[in-house]
Amino acid sequence: MVSSCVAANIRFSGRGQAQEGPSITMRSAVLASFIAILATSSSAIAQNKKLDFELVNQTGLTINEVYVSPTSADDWEEDVLGRDVLKNGESVEIQFARSETTCSWDLKIVDADNDSVEWAKLDLCSANQITLKYEGKRPTASIK
Repeated sequence: MVSSCVAANIRFSGRGQAQEGPSITMRSAVLASFIAILATSSSAIAQNKKLDFELVNQTGLTINEVYVSPTSADDWEEDVLGRDVLKNGESVEIQFARSETTCSWDLKIVDADNDSVEWAKLDLCSANQITLKYEGKRPTASIK
């Protein structure tokens, strides 16, 4: 797609100067390929950035552990908080590897009393912020 922007009548000489000619040389073909790969990679990076989100704790509890795993996974990934805790009213940015492409994720928290709560099939491609809270005694997640 981007490589089509390289004109077929331009070729590079050994000194890197553009010259008129009937075909694309190897150097300009490599350059065109590099530009196409770069454009594709930039698009993928921008798309996967959508998985990153802010997690807001409005549960009234201190959260000691947070796990985020693809819905298709059989087990939980590592605790994304590490040694930190997320106190009530605090938030944390959750960031993903740029190679991640799935949108459906599960979320699990463990509080200071070692009680856990899970949310399933969260669409992180459409989430910028997830606020965890209790409505009555029922845990809820509000997604923006």
